[in-house]
Order: sequence, then structure tokens, then C-alpha cells
Amino acid sequence: MESSIPPLSSHHTMTSLTLAKDFTPEDEAQLWEALKRCSPSTFEAACQFRKTGNLEHIPVIIFGVIERFVESKFRPRLKESDADLRLVEDLGIDSLTMMEIVMLTEDVLQITIDNDELRALRSVGDIRQFMECKLTGAPCGNEVGRLAS
Repeated sequence: MESSIPPLSSHHTMTSLTLAKDFTPEDEAQLWEALKRCSPSTFEAACQFRKTGNLEHIPVIIFGVIERFVESKFRPRLKESDADLRLVEDLGIDSLTMMEIVMLTEDVLQITIDNDELRALRSVGDIRQFMECKLTGAPCGNEVGRLAS
């Protein structure tokens, strides 16, 4: 199943994180355990990201993690989504579900997401842009959270 979340911007699409570390069998087993309720493509993308640091895998990971927590009745919306698909209004994601998504994303991508950073995330596009900024160290502009106002 392919993600319909837009790819990262072209200047970062081919970038790999220089911090990609050795990916051990123990890391793979831990990742499998964390993503066992996600699609196989999510697990494979996460393994590839952890092995290579290649940011091209991020949209598949994000899509898979969100899909894991979205109620089945909202999954067709997610599959047909564009950047403006709203997390709360269109996908029914509440604050507890958002925290579960964040915790799994932090674990899989080995990053930390602050509560203040979460407040600006209102749409699938916001998440995509935020993850690009977070993983590349690029500054996030005011576009993130544009639907919040």
C-alpha cells in the first residue's frame, strides 16, 4: 500500500541523515515489536530509514503510524489524503491518540517531539513539514500550524 502523503520537498528528498547508525538485529527486533500493528511497508520503510537515514522513507512511516491509530472508518480518507487533511476534524484523532502517534514516531525515528511543537500540527501536511524540519535541522516557518488560526 502506497502512502498518499506528499513526499518531502525536493531539496531534501535525496538527503540522508549523516547520523544513521549501525542497525543491529536487536534494533530490527525492537522495531518489529513497536510496529507489529502497522503495515509491512511501514516496518520496511522504518528499517531502511534506520539503516540509511534516507528521508525518502519518512512519508511511508508517517502514513503507516497514523493509519495504525486511525479508526477504520476514517482510513479511506487517509488513503486519499492531501496535505490539507485535518487530523482532528477529518481523521477523528483526539489528544490521547495524538500522544500515542507521537510516542511511536519518537521511538521509530529516534527523535524527541516537544508538546509545544505538537500544538502547531493540525494537518497531514503540517506533520510532513514538521518532520522534514525536525530531521534535517531546517527551520520551520509559520506555515506549520497554518490551519490553527
